[in-house]
Amino acid sequence: MTQHLDIQPLTKSAFAPFGDVIEADPATMRFINGGTTERFHALSSAEAIGDGARVILNIFRGQPRAFPFTIEMMERHPFGSQCFIPLNGRPFLVVVSLDEDGKPGRPQVFLARGDQGVNYRVNAWHYPLMALGEQSDFLVVDRDGPGNNLEEYFFGIPFTIGAPTL
Repeated sequence: MTQHLDIQPLTKSAFAPFGDVIEADPATMRFINGGTTERFHALSSAEAIGDGARVILNIFRGQPRAFPFTIEMMERHPFGSQCFIPLNGRPFLVVVSLDEDGKPGRPQVFLARGDQGVNYRVNAWHYPLMALGEQSDFLVVDRDGPGNNLEEYFFGIPFTIGAPTL
């Protein structure tokens, strides 16, 4: 037995409880380099909490998911934010949950366009990387350092996502 989850478009307002949407926002644009470059400024901030913590850059190579897909668990990072920016211009799914007394509530599913990324706040419940269609690379900005920066929660009754419409 599973519970069905609907997929909605990724927007800044819908995603705000979980973190930031990273996209070229005209409201933040300024010209730099003698007017030859548009800078979309301060779209989000990376967080790294704890002694010896540092912000690092990674490339994650995600394999495409097959649908219908079952969400059996969620994870969160108590000492650092985690940012995913697609490098291949492909859409991907973002699954997040609000915290309900130290565990994730009912997940929400967002379809991110290939020109959008996300930055999960510290302690935001989310599902691991969900590439669509074909293998995809992501620039990932997150925390490195001492301490266990991963907490997982497994649902008693899983959730199911149908195939997204791309």
